[in-house]
Amino acid sequence: MSAPTAESDAAALDAYSSAVVTVAETLAPSVANLRLLSGTRDGRQVATGAGSAIVLSHDGFLLTSAHVVAGRRRSSAPRRGVASFTDGRELAFTVVGADPLTDLAVLRTEAGGLSPAQLGDAAQLRVGQLVVAIGNPHGFAGSVTAGVVSALGRSLPAQSSGVARMIDDVIQTDAALNPGNSGGALADSRSRVVGVNTAVAGVGLGLAVPINDATRRIIGALMTEGRVRRAYLGIAGGPRPLPPSARDTWGPDACLELVEVIADSPAERAGLRAGDLLVQLGATRIAAAADVLRVLEHEVIATHLTAVVLRDGRERHLQIVPTELA
Repeated sequence: MSAPTAESDAAALDAYSSAVVTVAETLAPSVANLRLLSGTRDGRQVATGAGSAIVLSHDGFLLTSAHVVAGRRRSSAPRRGVASFTDGRELAFTVVGADPLTDLAVLRTEAGGLSPAQLGDAAQLRVGQLVVAIGNPHGFAGSVTAGVVSALGRSLPAQSSGVARMIDDVIQTDAALNPGNSGGALADSRSRVVGVNTAVAGVGLGLAVPINDATRRIIGALMTEGRVRRAYLGIAGGPRPLPPSARDTWGPDACLELVEVIADSPAERAGLRAGDLLVQLGATRIAAAADVLRVLEHEVIATHLTAVVLRDGRERHLQIVPTELA
């Protein structure tokens, strides 16, 4: 190896190390180690779960993964736990709200003076970009791993109360993630949190829920209302190619074939049937179930949406009024 090449490699390594060190030092005070408390043993509360969380505000709001704070509990009281920080503070917290369908949850501690992380925009990420994961794998607080964005636009299945949907635009990274990293920060080289680490799909394959316009709205709803409101139709289906006779009107894309219409649901009351081909809902062209889910924001609850379906070779326009998902 020639001397100039060795020097340039060393410079690149130093730049990489410098970027990771800067992110770690900037974000370490903003990432907490969580211990969930439930039940007692010998008169003392015991930990029943663990994970990580990201500081959202000076006055005590934290962001984590919904599955970190989930649990089978009979009590309706807010779930509680302890958040530990790198400066040695241990602060009690309660769960303000959780949304299993995006695997996000917001916590609140009454203490102030926290160091909020700067939130970025995952929509600006590029494959191959440096990312740094900070969390508490296996309880080792403040652990840092680094890697690259391996892929963008992944989907992750989620379910709540019998309703299934896909978490869209999930970030795939090769930064090492382990149990306890969930709820921790995935940051870019400018120390901006672009994702919330949520799952380990295999060796060298970690997934993070993105921070983008959609998830910012969800986080805001959890902070202010403790829940996320969504519309409900009562349909299930899968993509299929459009019949050739419909392609002049609707283009070459697929449509959603309804395989089930729930009894007494808004869809059934509107006249939708199993076997219908759904091509448009409101102003949105429907080619897959994910397109329907994007329509079902809280703004459309109790409003009239026009569902365009193909049935028996004919186009039908049906008026459907979504209800709120319980």
